[in-house]
Amino acid sequence: MKQNIILDTVMTPIHKAGWPFIALFAAVTIVLFFIAEELGWLGVILTAWCVYFFRDPDRMTPLGDTLVIAPADGAVQMIDRAAPPPELEMGDEERTRIAIFMNVFNVHVNRTPVSGKVVKLAYRPGAFLDASLDKASVENERQSVRLKIAGVKSRSPKKNEIAVVQIAGLVARRILCDLSEGDTVSAGERFGLIRFGSRVDVYLPEGCEPLVSVGQTSIAGETVIAEIGAEGARKAQRR
Repeated sequence: MKQNIILDTVMTPIHKAGWPFIALFAAVTIVLFFIAEELGWLGVILTAWCVYFFRDPDRMTPLGDTLVIAPADGAVQMIDRAAPPPELEMGDEERTRIAIFMNVFNVHVNRTPVSGKVVKLAYRPGAFLDASLDKASVENERQSVRLKIAGVKSRSPKKNEIAVVQIAGLVARRILCDLSEGDTVSAGERFGLIRFGSRVDVYLPEGCEPLVSVGQTSIAGETVIAEIGAEGARKAQRR
């Protein structure tokens, strides 16, 4: 079993955005060996870390139109109430927000939390503060995605739309988003990546109850972080 885990880690596919960096790290490593053997071995370690950073493992996404799946690997940093980024034009009303922080050792490939249609994309340049800070959601560079959820019968955007925001971190210098407005996506589908260390926020629709806790580790494309309509169902049960 242990050998299989090690083999799966070594044989994990690499995201296409990582190959130029891996090649650069490898080239620098060769130069470092000419300078000093000790520096060369340091370059080998850094190149291995670069390969590890850009790993892109396959995931098994749970099925269910009402499930909201984690868009990122990492720790659930906060669960609070906040208005979605204004550039998404989703209104000023606060929604439940789940923030997932990715450190430099987490998988950084991001995945769509629900099946649906891309209504709006908005990029906003900004600072590169520590992504674990609350103000990072306002001040840092970010890429915001507004999704209309498939399978939700309500016509109200408050109940049938969700926002996903990629936020650059302290050492992150590039947010990649492969989506286009009008795209149809499936839950757990790869849609982007952030280099190197960052955060992803999810703004839930009305009546959606979180199913994770602060400090819990999430796995992109697999961990169910919320369920649409669960809040209303539980209120009805209490009656």
